[in-house]
Amino acid sequence: MPYRSADAGPGVTGYQPVKSTPVPVPTQENAPRGATGYTPATADPTPPRPAPSPRPHHPVAHVETEENMANAYVAHDAAAAVPRDDDPPLAMEAMRAVQILNPTGEILMPRPTRPRVMCVANQKGGVGKTTTTVNLAVALALHGNRVLVIDLDPQGNASTGLSVPHHAGIPDVYDCLIENVPMVEVAQAVEGIPNLHCVPATIDLAGAEIELVSVVARESRLGRAIAAYPHEFDYVFIDCPPSLGLLTVNALCAAQEVLIPIQCEYYALEGLNQLLNNINLVKAHLNPTLEVSTILLTMYDRRTRLADAVEQDVRNHFGEKVLTSVIPRNVRVSEAPSYGQSVMTYDPGSRGATSYFEAAQEIAERGAKIGVAA
Repeated sequence: MPYRSADAGPGVTGYQPVKSTPVPVPTQENAPRGATGYTPATADPTPPRPAPSPRPHHPVAHVETEENMANAYVAHDAAAAVPRDDDPPLAMEAMRAVQILNPTGEILMPRPTRPRVMCVANQKGGVGKTTTTVNLAVALALHGNRVLVIDLDPQGNASTGLSVPHHAGIPDVYDCLIENVPMVEVAQAVEGIPNLHCVPATIDLAGAEIELVSVVARESRLGRAIAAYPHEFDYVFIDCPPSLGLLTVNALCAAQEVLIPIQCEYYALEGLNQLLNNINLVKAHLNPTLEVSTILLTMYDRRTRLADAVEQDVRNHFGEKVLTSVIPRNVRVSEAPSYGQSVMTYDPGSRGATSYFEAAQEIAERGAKIGVAA
């Protein structure tokens, strides 16, 4: 826009604007021909004022009104009612722990009509014989059954799992087999578990295999020691060594039933026929009442197809003798012996404890139904 002053010549500073004829504002109608991208200009020559800068936000203090408090409670309840994947099921674990520990001491598992002497045997090592013996015994004892565990393995792992002293010099099952010491003088009460006793095994038992060779009626030594026990038990579990020697033969002659833990792997199936042949030999010549009554699948890994294949093969071959309950791989089961406990008392809410509890309950129900001939 041109500027000039009334009393100053050209080139003199201090020009003041004078009014002039307003310039027509270009529009789309009067724009020059061929012009594109026209932006209408403002008629006001004054430059636009800058936009005000945004004010800093200061949060307003929350006012606790009755409506706000009600909305908060509703939101809290809604969030609690919706389960999240990362929330551990603590309530369910607590319920399982109370059910397994049975603090009231009630008889929740039925008792058999007469003592059930069960031999836990498998000539393959590492299939869970000792773990099965200890946890089934504790589960049954916690629910009102009178249980005796006989540790017939020179390693003494069952004694360790029940926190029973078994160092050198302690009276053990060796004294019952070789020295004819009454078993009642050797059995020890398991601390913290009512109605549960254990006959420990020390390293002296390692020499019993050789010493029993020259003993009269060597196969029935253990059976006579159990029969002479003055107290009556509902269950007697005999934990056998991983072999088919004289100690295992003594257990097979003393028992009425055989419980075979089978690891869900191929090697566990490979030697099963040999075990069954030996059981049939003992039944034919030494103990006609012996019977394979229970098969328990252990160390089941649901992530592998091999575990499913082994389970199907075992169930197809043994039928109803296989327990419905399956013991999964669980680190708590392996940790418990290092604390001198079973998994039932070490972590009663774990999957391992729950599985062994269900297996014990199934064994008790079967025994009550079929009258000890299970």
